[in-house]
Amino acid sequence: MDKLAIMLIAAMGWNNSHLHAFRIGDKDYGMHAEDWPDGEIDEIDEKTVTVLQVLRAEGDFTFDYDFGDSWEHDVAVEELIWSSPGLKHAVCLDGENACPPDDVGGASGYAYFLVAITDDAHEEHDDYVEWIGGSFDPAEFNLASANARCQKVR
Repeated sequence: MDKLAIMLIAAMGWNNSHLHAFRIGDKDYGMHAEDWPDGEIDEIDEKTVTVLQVLRAEGDFTFDYDFGDSWEHDVAVEELIWSSPGLKHAVCLDGENACPPDDVGGASGYAYFLVAITDDAHEEHDDYVEWIGGSFDPAEFNLASANARCQKVR
């Protein structure tokens, strides 16, 4: 399961700098970080199970990334198939829109960020443009870039 998390994060374009977890059925699977406070999350270490073991009976799951920003993704598994022996990485087939930047502050922070970067007169416009490294198009999705990031996951 840990490789699935890395693939999802790569496809999204995030930098994998935050904790994550899967909710599948009535169980949680995660990074099993030893520094989490006791009782915060009762989960199964994602490195101890495979995707096939966990998803065989479930068709949908939730993937949470960056617990502080609370990026929650509902994932629908359409089909479990064996990949070609020559295929060494995940392949992204399609997508829409740019991924919100890491550490933007969740959905409300992202909405504020979009307002600030599109309004030259906004008091934080210059700071956000510098932080993001230039222009940012929220409607942009680059399939080739998503697949290039997925290729790096081994």
